[in-house]
Amino acid sequence: MREICFDTETTGLDAHNGDRIIELGCVELENLIPTGREFHRFINPKRAVSADTIRITGITDDMLVDQPHFEDPNVYQAFLDFIGDAQLVAHNASFDRGFINAELARVGIAELPEERFVDTLVTAREKFPGANNTLDGLCKRFNVSLEARDLHGAVLDSRLLAEVYLELQGGRARAFDFDEREEGEDGGRARRKPLKPRPRPLLPRLTQQERAAHDAMVASLGDEAIWKQYLTD
Repeated sequence: MREICFDTETTGLDAHNGDRIIELGCVELENLIPTGREFHRFINPKRAVSADTIRITGITDDMLVDQPHFEDPNVYQAFLDFIGDAQLVAHNASFDRGFINAELARVGIAELPEERFVDTLVTAREKFPGANNTLDGLCKRFNVSLEARDLHGAVLDSRLLAEVYLELQGGRARAFDFDEREEGEDGGRARRKPLKPRPRPLLPRLTQQERAAHDAMVASLGDEAIWKQYLTD
């Protein structure tokens, strides 16, 4: 199943009072696993970025002055082409959905319906009532590394959200994870360490009768059989 984890950064908090999107980031998932395909745009909002946004994201007016507007097809149409008909996953989805739909309305495009969105904040609150269910809080709960996150950014937050979303859905299958894990002292991402060798090798389970039958079968193949090059006593 194809899904898109996405995030927006905005000039402020009120999409209905003129605040605009300044950064849009998406990460594509197939069956909960990132495919490596991503979408990212910085956007000129045609208005000043708030001081709080600059503090949180590091994105300034000067950084956006030469960026395209959302009304540019290289932004809105490229975004719509990227998401296609996939389910959209966001943390506090009502916030991002409100901004996306406000921007689409300016272009004359129908809004994205609520049923198309999955809100990981709602899911987390159902699973962990009363806990810290911010994206940062969930990353710490699931040992998702925040080492690269000095500031908020739409693509980085979408990547973190993809990892959190996977854990909220039950976590990655461990069937092929054969090495032990060691919890970091700081509660960070688990570190891997190789398995220790067995103190005593396992005894062979091949019986004498099975070995004799195997030797007889190899002998029947003739002197040129490749197996005889590797046959040892």
